[in-house]
Amino acid sequence: MARLSPEIQLKITNLTEQILDVIDEARKAEFLLIERFGENETTIIALDELAEIAQQAADLYSQLSTLRIRIAEAQPSISSDMLKLLKDRIAIIQNRIPALQRSTQEINLDWGI
Repeated sequence: MARLSPEIQLKITNLTEQILDVIDEARKAEFLLIERFGENETTIIALDELAEIAQQAADLYSQLSTLRIRIAEAQPSISSDMLKLLKDRIAIIQNRIPALQRSTQEINLDWGI
């Protein structure tokens, strides 16, 4: 298996945990919104947004996992193109996570949950 540097491995581990936190927070907000206000005309937009946030985060997790598998299958080492793709994807994910977190926080504030 091709090996990533410890620094990149740590970044990936941290990102996957952050992504899982985004999914958890979005689903928790979705649950609380339904529990407190029900699923109706006034909540449906926020519920859809929360579901979309969770789905976007799940997609990021999937992309990162797919790249990890491809790297693990690479022999005898990681190609420079694959490494560049991974670093680019890491940068994109690092930028997307705060946006997804903010979106969930805004919905929580709007609905007082």
